[in-house]
Amino acid sequence: MRRAVVPGVQLLLRRFPSKRLGLRHSRRGNRTSGHRLDLPDTQKQLPSDDIVLTYDQALDRLRRALSQPLPGHSAQRWLEPGAGRRWPAGFNPDDARAAAGLLLVFPRNDRPHIVLTVRTHFLERHSGQVSLPGGAVDAGETHEEAALREAHEEIGLEPAAVSVVGALTPLDIPVSGFRLHPIVAAAGARPRLSAAAGEVARILEVAVEDLMTAGRVVRRTVVREGQQFERPAFVTEGVEVWGATAMVLAEFLAVLGWRGPRQAPI
Repeated sequence: MRRAVVPGVQLLLRRFPSKRLGLRHSRRGNRTSGHRLDLPDTQKQLPSDDIVLTYDQALDRLRRALSQPLPGHSAQRWLEPGAGRRWPAGFNPDDARAAAGLLLVFPRNDRPHIVLTVRTHFLERHSGQVSLPGGAVDAGETHEEAALREAHEEIGLEPAAVSVVGALTPLDIPVSGFRLHPIVAAAGARPRLSAAAGEVARILEVAVEDLMTAGRVVRRTVVREGQQFERPAFVTEGVEVWGATAMVLAEFLAVLGWRGPRQAPI
């Protein structure tokens, strides 16, 4: 199976493990509940080739799909940037530092929604970008434990309120030196979340069916270091989701039955 390599990661990654005492919540004192961005419920009828699922239907599909072989890069490539950095010559990608991101699914008006975050502009890397809650895996942690811990720290998610459903295909991110392990978890009710000040500017609650609506994917022409390439992105509620986060979402939507993007005109 080909493992995708992407140019950057929209995760709140720390390069060095911090001291741990169970599930840390050291950022509790710098947290605000006023930065949740609640997206309006999708009302319009989707085209016939798009997928509309109840929360229970989506959860059932996820449980079945994540116990079977995954589409991997065949789905991730739908949102893969046209150019990316590679591992240095002679480097073994299996030696990359492990990171974990949490893709949380929860019901809102009986429709499946997911949680994304917008990074603050104070961060050194990927400031202002849209991400999954997540970060580096500490020594002795499983990928699932790391994803839940980071979500607890970044958005105040209580681990006891969710259950892990499974994992999506890992992504290699040479620019950050990480291999990202996306973990899918489910909450039976809309969670109470709060953003960690200084790291998370906004918390987005995005309807799954909104991402699968025709025209939600655009392709931007980007110039970096003198090289021009196309960068696909999901567009939802005025934000663009691209790079590693978008590739994770592409596979997530594929296991729910999405057949790939029909791009919107720019």
